[in-house]
Amino acid sequence: MTKVGIIGGTGYTGGELARILCTHPDVEIAAMTSRQNAGLRVQDVHSYLRGYVDLEFTEKISDTKDLDFVFVATPHGVAMKEIPALVEQGIKAIDLSGDYRLHDVSVYEKWYGHEHTDVENLQNAVYGLPEFFRDEIKGADLVANPGCYATSIILACGPLLKAGVVDEDILVDAKSGTSGAGMVPSARTHHSTCGETIIPYSVGKHRHTPEIEMAVDRFAGSHAKVTFVPQLLPIVRGILSSCYFNLKKDLSQKEVDSIYDKQYGKETFVHYVQDPSIRAVVASNHAQVASKVIGDKTVSFGVLDNLVKGASGQAVQCMNLMLGLDEKTGLNIPGLGV
Repeated sequence: MTKVGIIGGTGYTGGELARILCTHPDVEIAAMTSRQNAGLRVQDVHSYLRGYVDLEFTEKISDTKDLDFVFVATPHGVAMKEIPALVEQGIKAIDLSGDYRLHDVSVYEKWYGHEHTDVENLQNAVYGLPEFFRDEIKGADLVANPGCYATSIILACGPLLKAGVVDEDILVDAKSGTSGAGMVPSARTHHSTCGETIIPYSVGKHRHTPEIEMAVDRFAGSHAKVTFVPQLLPIVRGILSSCYFNLKKDLSQKEVDSIYDKQYGKETFVHYVQDPSIRAVVASNHAQVASKVIGDKTVSFGVLDNLVKGASGQAVQCMNLMLGLDEKTGLNIPGLGV
């Protein structure tokens, strides 16, 4: 039984990790940290975990001994202070923040606005998108869990870029539920502000932009230019990303379909469908992808639950690979549908 710790257990991703892991047959949740809730029972903070997680929050992960694996579910800037000690002790780890996603230090510091203090581990971290980097993840000690927007966009874009049939100039219109903004309320996520409207935000400066470009560059063979327009939807969970390309040559719908079938036909969690739906994937680790040819262009869609396949579920999928377990373990349940 693998003993697992969660740093940052109060937030949405930390709570979602506990929800998934508490019924995982090969894992024991041995520790959850929270600075503001240290000493409180987990089930008294996350009432949905009552009867499933019998722990108290601790202030630091070092208060618990003999951990085999740690998830870091904190705001950016915190993980780089926690990861070095874990790696030094030989504890495998997954960071769910943005601290280890960008291998170029200068790019990280430009987009995140502060110095990176753990450059060695930054450059060694593996990007945790199993459908494209499964073999690398299997041998990793440290995985950088992708961002939620980035996951939906890369799943939609990757097959066409790998096939070399579209230009590398990509326009992305992406919409996300309010849980993607995290647990701390803000003026933008106040219900009276966002409840009956759609709000563009962080246009041209969203931190998932360089992450998307870094990942798709590996497929394109040249630098991809991503114009990313994120928008806030008045729903709790879910992302719909629409990605627009120019085709390099005439392709039929059947030819485009075959490109996606080749990439995802044997995947458990990514499904190529005709009509993607957020409700079809909510509360699950499944994602839906679609692509439609429109003359000399194509638009591809990536749909997922931002807290599961876009965060905690994908992290557990990576953990399974890192531990040599069946990738589906603890995750193979359908979306809600309604």
